Amino acid sequence: MPRAGMARSDYIVRKFGGEDRARRLYNSISEIGRAEGVLFRFDRIRRTPSSVDAHRLVRWAASFGRGAEMVEALFSAYFTDGYDIGDMAVLLAVVVACGLDPQLARNFLQGAEHGDTVHADNLRAHRLGINGVPCFVVSGRHAIAGAQEPEVIERLFDVAAIEAAEG
Repeated sequence: MPRAGMARSDYIVRKFGGEDRARRLYNSISEIGRAEGVLFRFDRIRRTPSSVDAHRLVRWAASFGRGAEMVEALFSAYFTDGYDIGDMAVLLAVVVACGLDPQLARNFLQGAEHGDTVHADNLRAHRLGINGVPCFVVSGRHAIAGAQEPEVIERLFDVAAIEAAEG
C-alpha cells in the first residue's frame, strides 16, 4: 500500500478484481458481523489507507496497557465510521478516545519507532503465505487468506479432510 493510501475504488479493483466480488464479500462479512454484534459499514470507506502508523500506534498504546483498546478503536473508526486511519488527525482522535495523551502520540508518530518491527511482521506474514486477513491455516499445510466466499473455505476443508483420510 502506498504511504498515502489509495482511493477505495482502485483498491477494490486491485484486491478483488472488481466491485461485484467485493460487494458479495462485504455483504457476507457484514452479515457475520451483525450476528456477532459488529457493524461493518464498507459503504463509508472512501480511501484505503496505509495502516503502518496505525500498527505502530497499537504498539505504542500497548506500552500504556491500552493496546487492545486501541485495536478496537481503530477497527471501529475504519470499518464502522469509514475514517482514514492513515490520517494523523484521525489517529490522534482515536488516541484521545482511548484516554491517551495526543501530544505524546504525535511525537511518537512523527518518529520512526516500531516502523521496522511493523514491516518485519508484514514480511514474515507474506513469507508464510499470508497476504490478507482473516487467514485460515488448515492441517498446518493449507492456508487461505483474505475475505472469501463460504464455498471457497468449504472446499479447503474438503481437501484437508480427503488428505487426512488418505494419510
